[in-house]
Amino acid sequence: MIPEGASYYLSWRLAVEANNVRAWRTVPSQCLRYVEAYMRGGQYDRDLDLIVDQVLSYIKEIDPSDDGMDAWILDVDDTCISNLLYYREKRYGCDPFDPAGFTAWALKGGCQAIPAVLGLFNNLVQNGFKVFLITGRDQETLGQVTSDNLHEQGFIGYERLILKTAGFKGQSSLAYKSEIRRRLEKEGYRIWGNVGDQWSDLQGDCLGNRTFKLPNPMYFVP
Repeated sequence: MIPEGASYYLSWRLAVEANNVRAWRTVPSQCLRYVEAYMRGGQYDRDLDLIVDQVLSYIKEIDPSDDGMDAWILDVDDTCISNLLYYREKRYGCDPFDPAGFTAWALKGGCQAIPAVLGLFNNLVQNGFKVFLITGRDQETLGQVTSDNLHEQGFIGYERLILKTAGFKGQSSLAYKSEIRRRLEKEGYRIWGNVGDQWSDLQGDCLGNRTFKLPNPMYFVP
């Protein structure tokens, strides 16, 4: 029998991942130890491995052209690189989001690569896809440190790292990323796939041929 607390957590996480719970600000406090166990106990990594296996199977079905316009989009935070150590100090999302605290963390440039996604990234580059990394991080404040962090963690060979500029100030992540994808398609790129840990990465306009949602029970980005 599943303990009552664990049962609630499993139901809550399923609802979150299915996007049935929206605009939530914090993880319910009764879920704290279960989120910690999920993120650090191996199940999160196993879930990532299964999803990436599905992505790799899909990639095998694609026959890239030789015009250099076959593209993939990857989110950055908690898709390519992990903020788990930061969120550990924020009780795995039970504490409210702290913009200044997160910026201070990101400025350290200490995010670790998510191994399954790094492997996916290398596969895409090796197969000739143009990989675009799109993040809601601020270009002016975090542009260089994010580029350096990604490079140090092995994300080398992507086509472009796109960060949020002043022109998108106040826009939701969904609206911002939709516009970036629209611009890429206008440049002539064919977006074969789009990978992210937030539904706002995967909704809106110009989504690409397929989207793949990675798990993240720690926070919600509209």
